[in-house]
Amino acid sequence: MIPAGEQEKIEQARRIVQSAAYLVAFTGAGISTPSGIPDFRSKGTGLWERYDPMEVASLTTFRTAPARFWDWKRTLMRQVWQSQPNPAHYALAKLESQARLKAVITQNIDGLHQRAGSQTVLELHGTIETMTCPSCRRQAPSSQYRALIESGDEMPRCKTCGAVMKPDVVLFEESLPPRTWRAAEKHCASADVILVVGSSLEVWPAATLPEFAVSNGARLIIANLSPTFLDGRAEVLLPYNVAETLPLLAGL
Repeated sequence: MIPAGEQEKIEQARRIVQSAAYLVAFTGAGISTPSGIPDFRSKGTGLWERYDPMEVASLTTFRTAPARFWDWKRTLMRQVWQSQPNPAHYALAKLESQARLKAVITQNIDGLHQRAGSQTVLELHGTIETMTCPSCRRQAPSSQYRALIESGDEMPRCKTCGAVMKPDVVLFEESLPPRTWRAAEKHCASADVILVVGSSLEVWPAATLPEFAVSNGARLIIANLSPTFLDGRAEVLLPYNVAETLPLLAGL
């Protein structure tokens, strides 16, 4: 719920968004929590309270203990496949259709932005929508393995060579995709407004992008439930449910 008396903040943010010449959105796990996908750091529900990230989400674990990796990953993939975009995702797609939003830069791997209709989505941490064989490099849609992943504990294997498939996500110990990173930097350099949605800005180097945009003169709006290191540089802070606030900014 947006507290009574906070409507002026919403209106101020809406004016900034609607007057932007080059609006860029930077999104994190918090935009997808209203869709039922848990984030990583929220107290009581965050994935990292139940798992040690270096034990389940690292390249080393995938290579040396793939069954342990897949015990974790299949749970997340099942949750994503059962989820739908929420009003925050649709609001960003609407802003893009209005020719205001130039790009969504996301830390998320769930594909919900695209399912909501967003066209220009830069996935800094990859996607679960495809998988690649680390042995023969065969790539395949994850949907080919959906029934296997949803029905049991078997690991998906390459249909060509039999090796365990790896989702096309960036794991700990892996670098971000260079082409995607360069495109994100270019958008942030051009932005006159940067809208941070559902990110605690604690994951590096991704979190440097909004700071880069602000240092290049962009106005900053942060829609996130918890504080971030950039709060002091934001023009508007919206610590409310993003599924309620973003549609208001998009005029929905």
